Amino acid sequence: MPRPETDIEAGREKLIQTAEVIIRERGAINFTITDLAAEAGMSQSNVYRFFENKDELAEAMAGRWFAELIAIIEGLIEADMPAQQKLYEFFARRLAIKRARFEEDPDLFRSYMELGDQHFEVIRGYVDLTDHYMAMILAEAMEEGYFEGLELDEIVSLVNTMVQPFCNPKLMMDMTHLADEVRLRQVIDTILAGLKARSENAPKKAALHIAS
Repeated sequence: MPRPETDIEAGREKLIQTAEVIIRERGAINFTITDLAAEAGMSQSNVYRFFENKDELAEAMAGRWFAELIAIIEGLIEADMPAQQKLYEFFARRLAIKRARFEEDPDLFRSYMELGDQHFEVIRGYVDLTDHYMAMILAEAMEEGYFEGLELDEIVSLVNTMVQPFCNPKLMMDMTHLADEVRLRQVIDTILAGLKARSENAPKKAALHIAS
């Protein structure tokens, strides 16, 4: 007889919470299904009824981590606001959540980063989805006259490079005192004001000639 869906969800949630306890205390590197079963008071065979393998567990934990962040982005995409403000909010709202998570439980935050490194293929889809939504906002900015002479893919790459301290969790852990909303606003405003293709008629840097 099939197990009730609510029972399955409850079991998965219990195991995710148990996994968080383990990686918070021991780190993610040596975390095993055997550890999970022992900590949860289950047999390994029972754990496998909820998660077929560690990758599936990591995928569920990633889904839990990204759910709120993706929901914020999806709501923002539909918002009626200028592209400049929308791009700022795209990073600022997620920055606030990540900072709050880090301040609430630094050890768990670091362990999630470690788990993400181990299972990057699992989280790649979320990273790509975030880039997709950012591209939509940047396309709106292009329609408003920003980024003259540049292609969208190029803009996405450049913006990603420039905002890393405000969106890369690993950098944020080391730069929490610098990666704040005030500096983010300055960076976004500077990107939109100055990011454009170099004019063919712009003066080129003179070559340095050294006498022999």
